[in-house]
Amino acid sequence: MKTFARFRIALSVAVAAALAIVPTAQAQAQPQAPDKVVYHIDNAEMQATKGLRNIRNHLDVAPDTKITVVTHADGVDFLFEGARDKKNPNVDYGSLVSALKARGVRFEVCEITLRNRNIKKDQFTMDAEFVPSGVVRVGQLQGRERFAYIKP
Repeated sequence: MKTFARFRIALSVAVAAALAIVPTAQAQAQPQAPDKVVYHIDNAEMQATKGLRNIRNHLDVAPDTKITVVTHADGVDFLFEGARDKKNPNVDYGSLVSALKARGVRFEVCEITLRNRNIKKDQFTMDAEFVPSGVVRVGQLQGRERFAYIKP
């Protein structure tokens, strides 16, 4: 009788161990979706160079990451045609933005900012896209689409 009880215990342990392995094997077999990240820029002078560098580094380490940059207020300024870093005029934002755009990064500009600052769409690099509201867009990306949030 004791031998049978030991056998049942050993069998129960073996079955539990086997079942514990199954979810792990299934999880490993399923491909993982790429990360999704929104970079939020509302002050180009303080955030643009650092943000673009962070995005480049981000993609160097995790090239499959889906990245959207949402700009509003003074954050749109680095997307103007011919814009340069005020602290380091050798930094040409247009070439940095184009290089990141070629890697799949989206750059979005708030149309409310355009109205409030009397800015025309043709003042921006061709790499910029326009959204009705930058703040609403950040909320949508985080809430609905589960993008992680980064503010450089």
